[in-house]
Amino acid sequence: MLHGLRGRSSNRKFSRRFEQRVVQRVRQRYADSGPTLAREKLEEEGLRVSRETLRRWMSQAGLWRPRSKRVRAVQVWRARRSAFGELVMMDSSPYAWLEERGPAGHLVAMIDDATSRLWGRFVEHDTTEENMRTLWGWVARHGRPLALYTDKNGMFVTSRPAQREEQLKDQPARTQFGRALAEVGIEWIAAHSPQAKGRIERFFSTAQDRLVKEMRLAGIDTLDGANRFLEIHFIPEWEQRFAVPPRQAQDAHQPQGREQRLEEMLSVRAMRVVTDGRAA
Repeated sequence: MLHGLRGRSSNRKFSRRFEQRVVQRVRQRYADSGPTLAREKLEEEGLRVSRETLRRWMSQAGLWRPRSKRVRAVQVWRARRSAFGELVMMDSSPYAWLEERGPAGHLVAMIDDATSRLWGRFVEHDTTEENMRTLWGWVARHGRPLALYTDKNGMFVTSRPAQREEQLKDQPARTQFGRALAEVGIEWIAAHSPQAKGRIERFFSTAQDRLVKEMRLAGIDTLDGANRFLEIHFIPEWEQRFAVPPRQAQDAHQPQGREQRLEEMLSVRAMRVVTDGRAA
């Protein structure tokens, strides 16, 4: 038995003229984008085409090269935490986020392990103060997470001996950030390898591709503009597309008490000795 349409073109086949128009538009604006991102941007312009069709057209035009399949080592995936706010990962990524249009900077980001909900800020330098401000932004929006998961950067770990005040309080030597976490009431957990921070590392990989290109299309050329774009456009789109519901509906974040002043706890402190100024 043979189908009656055998050898005939599909009625749903795009015209050659439409294909050329789409390929030309990709070449003009999305030449370094993958088929997925390019399809989304074309759809915003009213040019609707499936991802696989666009992938084929881009490959034929030399605009997309299929990735070779590599044999990867088997990774044991860690299950997500059960509740939103049970564990939040925090890290920073130095990158040419604005390419040649603006200053270089860092993206300090936080991502919830249970849901992949996101918060972040573009900063000029990856400092203790900027990381505290990013944490402050998360706490102000959601409350205190039970635990914060970071690497062993010197911002979080210190090798100095305990100071006299710490010894008197029977406390270990801590960095400014570690002291702030203890005061806010957030447990600190250290990652022992980059693979242990897989969720936030994968976010940075996506952001360095997708976010960079979207800010280029939007003409963003300042860190302030990048932060507005991140908060108003990228984070909501990320959460709509990639966030997942937690296994437990109860939010694990703890509310801030009235006696807890974040502006005091999330600050850098220094001990000073005050004298009366008279010569000895």
